[in-house]
Amino acid sequence: MNNFPVCLSFVRNHLQQTAVTMAVIVLLVFSLPLLADPVTMTASGIPLDAPWKVKVYELAHSTFLHPGWGWQHSERDYQLALQLAKGDGLKIDTDALFAAAFLHDMAAFKPCADKKMEHGYCAALQSPDILKSMGFPMQKIAIVQQAERGHMYYSDPGTDPTAIVLHDADSLDFLGDIGAARMLSLTGAQAPSFAPAIKTLRGFLKNIPPRLITKSAQRIGAQRTAELKAFLDALQAETYDGKAM
Repeated sequence: MNNFPVCLSFVRNHLQQTAVTMAVIVLLVFSLPLLADPVTMTASGIPLDAPWKVKVYELAHSTFLHPGWGWQHSERDYQLALQLAKGDGLKIDTDALFAAAFLHDMAAFKPCADKKMEHGYCAALQSPDILKSMGFPMQKIAIVQQAERGHMYYSDPGTDPTAIVLHDADSLDFLGDIGAARMLSLTGAQAPSFAPAIKTLRGFLKNIPPRLITKSAQRIGAQRTAELKAFLDALQAETYDGKAM
């Protein structure tokens, strides 16, 4: 019986040590996500898996602010280009695609000295210095420039698969409901009518589908063309045959 207080003290100390150990383990387990490097992504879920991508995205997200050709348009172009490449089984350079997707319209925010220069060519002229300063793998810069020069639906992207899918993705972003939203957003509160935007959209229905290159883009283009035409036809009827537009 004289040993009972000693045993009780031993048990109490052991339980206290066990509780402390368990508390430390729980703390470590719940701290692991905080200690690990977070997986950084863009708003639409594009992985920012290289420091230079973070810098490019920060530039676009803070500077390229526009409802028609801001950073959101770049995100859509990149995501859709990946979809087209997968659908057609094309091998593309995703680094070059990321850079071109986020910088191809930069001339709208940072014009070239030559005001008559096509904006894709202007981007191809401006991009190398910007990307080099951000740590981009410059051995891929030629692909970026080709994709930037050929991104518009009326431009020739050449034979590089990365440039082709960006061309088709950018073209598709002029069709469908998103195409209507983009063009109508350009009207502005001071415009007397949105009729010019509707005329532009009608032109897209005619001019863009024949210029789509990949089979995946042609399939999506047919869907978006029908979608946009239905919207425009309904709008025509609701504005009394366009007379009150």
